[in-house]
Amino acid sequence: MKYLKGIICLIAIGSAIVYMGCNRGPYAATNKSYKKQAKEYANILKQTPLTDSLSSGDWVGTTNFNLRKPNYVVIHHTAQNSCAQTLQTFTMPRTQVSAHYVICRDGTVHHMLNDYLRAWHGGLAKWGNNTDINSSSIGIEIDNNGFEPFSEPAITSLLKILSGLKKAYNIPAANFIGHADIAPTRKNDPNVNFPWKRLADSGYGIWWSDTTAVVVPDDFNTLQSLRLIGYDTRDSLAVFQTFKRKYEQIDSSKVFLPEDKKVLYTLFKNFY
Repeated sequence: MKYLKGIICLIAIGSAIVYMGCNRGPYAATNKSYKKQAKEYANILKQTPLTDSLSSGDWVGTTNFNLRKPNYVVIHHTAQNSCAQTLQTFTMPRTQVSAHYVICRDGTVHHMLNDYLRAWHGGLAKWGNNTDINSSSIGIEIDNNGFEPFSEPAITSLLKILSGLKKAYNIPAANFIGHADIAPTRKNDPNVNFPWKRLADSGYGIWWSDTTAVVVPDDFNTLQSLRLIGYDTRDSLAVFQTFKRKYEQIDSSKVFLPEDKKVLYTLFKNFY
């Protein structure tokens, strides 16, 4: 009888182990990889710098320092068909892409990377004189295939995240931008349906005012103004299209008309 009880006990323990193993979640392996990489970087930070050809004396540790902090937020659409697909993409080493936050259509938020670490979301990009956007920005991906409107739960969650980021890192309103802003020749996200005015009204981004009575000066330089805002104007047609997608929700035209110039002039005059 004792023998039988022992067998039953072993079976129960084995079943529990198998159950626990099957319920570790689909991202147990990638979470483990994240923790390992984070630990390796933490160990690097803890090291005392070695004396080398760049220094001529003993290392003296300063008492005045902190972590580098993000100064931009770059908003993307995922251009994929589901949140699950995006999470899979961002946990496969071969894709070489990632973001700090992924927001699903139902408003669920996945915080995928510590804000102080560098995500791979911007790619080849430029904003003002900054050519390494990834090193100074937070990347936020919103579950959207690139053509559809953005869901209300997703935008509600986005606004909550932006509120926290702005408060935590003192990010200027003008530094909440889109992927297309920093890469106008390659990207169009977030798509033309994105509610930039709603964000700007809440303090995340900039927007223009009524242009009914606006008279643009003859000497107003369109390209120079776009450049001062931050755009890389080497491909002016791409920038014109990006600007109109964002501020006028016009998706196809690359022609900068007088009414477009009014919008730019009002925006520039109010914020720069």
